[in-house]
Amino acid sequence: MSRVALVRCSSYDPDEVTAAVRRGLDLLGGACRFARPGEKILLKPNLLIGREVDRAVTTHPAVFRAVVLALRECGAELEYGDSPAVGRPELAAARSGVSRVARDLGVPLADFVHPVNVPYPAGRLIKQFSVARGALEADGLISLCKMKTHGLTRITGAIKNQYGCIPGLLKAEFHARLANVRLFSEMLADLNGLLRPRLFVMDGIVAMEGNGPQSGTPRPMNVLLLSEDPVALDATFCRIIALDPDLVLPIVCGEEAGLGSAREIEFLGDAPGEFAVSDFVVNRRPSATTGATPRFGKGVRVFRHLVVPRPVIRSQRCTRCGTCVAICPVEPKAVDFRPSGRSVPPVHDYGRCIRCFCCQEVCPEGAIDIVTPFLGRLIRRGA
Repeated sequence: MSRVALVRCSSYDPDEVTAAVRRGLDLLGGACRFARPGEKILLKPNLLIGREVDRAVTTHPAVFRAVVLALRECGAELEYGDSPAVGRPELAAARSGVSRVARDLGVPLADFVHPVNVPYPAGRLIKQFSVARGALEADGLISLCKMKTHGLTRITGAIKNQYGCIPGLLKAEFHARLANVRLFSEMLADLNGLLRPRLFVMDGIVAMEGNGPQSGTPRPMNVLLLSEDPVALDATFCRIIALDPDLVLPIVCGEEAGLGSAREIEFLGDAPGEFAVSDFVVNRRPSATTGATPRFGKGVRVFRHLVVPRPVIRSQRCTRCGTCVAICPVEPKAVDFRPSGRSVPPVHDYGRCIRCFCCQEVCPEGAIDIVTPFLGRLIRRGA
């Protein structure tokens, strides 16, 4: 039976977070179960994009600090790293506050720029990955994920956090190749099978609901979750927010791939019900709502555009920075400026759009929402 430790933590006060992390580790058998003397251990926070810590976009530096202090006592050699959606790793780490803590504690930034091709014959979908050198050179990986919503996968947590081990724009190539959420989730399961993190620590002290993973609303949840099982951890997140785990395809695919269990879970520490909320803003619609339909006839494609949710730019919030255009993995671009230039916001060509929602994920102004077309809303209302 998989084990998930839940520990109440009501603030990012460093002493309170350190005590909460230590309690969680003790519930799982102690920090030194996950790091031995002389081992090189990589800490992988979520540094999606450089944002202020109060936006709840990235793993909080207080959580990073607490894990470093606990593992250092085990005699491990620590590094950290992540490849953000946009920009260089060192800039995202600096803006999030993690690099300052790392510098104060003498934890270097690993190489998350240069990829190494790694065969993975056991992969159910992907047989070879290009993974950041820093992730491969470590003896063990510990994943420090963030409790957030996500436009494509409903939530982002333990399983999806390893996607940052794929450097730079190579991540966008996967979105282009795997143009539906099922295939994307199978890839995530394979990636986790390759990297096999030893431990997952989820920062849910302040989570993000709504238009995640960058432009949502911070929401205090007052909890840290720790587990060796990413499927169980993400399923526990779902349990807390009253979301059916069967709707979250990374959980489904992770369980199918043998990464863990979404149901056979032993809860340690505080009970999940102590943190449960029923009004957490997350996509609960039971129908498939994300990802593109495979190549079918023209009539099917037209119907899909009339019913499937799509990214919509809110012109009043758009600053015409072009980040959405740069991140779009489709060629020709599915979102681009008009020939007249940047005098007006970019526009989407939904005939090309694969519904990966990369544009919504990285928009620095929160100017892109995921909207279900009118016909799609009517169909769901009558279902």
